[in-house]
Amino acid sequence: MDSIQPERIFFFDIDNCLYAPDLNIARMMKQRIYAYGRKIGLDEASVVKTCGSYYRNYGLSVRGLVMHHQIDPVEFDEQVDGSLPLEDIIKPDVELRAMLKSIKTRRWAFTNAGNNHARRVLKCLGIADLFEGITYCDYSEPDFPCKPEREAYDRAMCEASVDDAQLCYFADDSAKNVEAALNLGWTAVLVSPAIRTMGADKTHLQIQSIHQLPTVLPQLFN
Repeated sequence: MDSIQPERIFFFDIDNCLYAPDLNIARMMKQRIYAYGRKIGLDEASVVKTCGSYYRNYGLSVRGLVMHHQIDPVEFDEQVDGSLPLEDIIKPDVELRAMLKSIKTRRWAFTNAGNNHARRVLKCLGIADLFEGITYCDYSEPDFPCKPEREAYDRAMCEASVDDAQLCYFADDSAKNVEAALNLGWTAVLVSPAIRTMGADKTHLQIQSIHQLPTVLPQLFN
């Protein structure tokens, strides 16, 4: 009797990965983060530097604001991510949907955003129904993990019910997040328009757009 082959799973980042960075959603998000920082008392001269250092040191600005300024992270999520006019900016992506439907793996979203933001983006793109689930940052959870921390990847695997890192594939626009996945034994793809040479780098695969994913992992597609 043939043995049952374990099923592979592809974890997809969402923001600036499933849609193009030139939609400038990240810029609008930063503006709202800075506005929130000023609201809680950060002065104009330091708000950009402070929020930027929190992002670099803690993975997300909100984690630093919680740690050092005791903000309500749920309120932050509502006033920052929740106020973004996503439905006016992100449109259904027919090409992306077709690509995702042709992949011969399970599909799972894996984001540092909150649940509501993640679901809004996937709905706007017209692909929400293609994902089994979403591993997201629960801002109401004390010391919630986020990429590139090991605990975030462990949580994604647990929530997706997969225990073998070699079955895990991953696409993200952050080099740090890709590196962390590689260190765990995942197959990882960096997605960035800034990449000049597509294909295989010394340590990872890289593409300029998520639509090019079949060119670097053709074995996963019909």
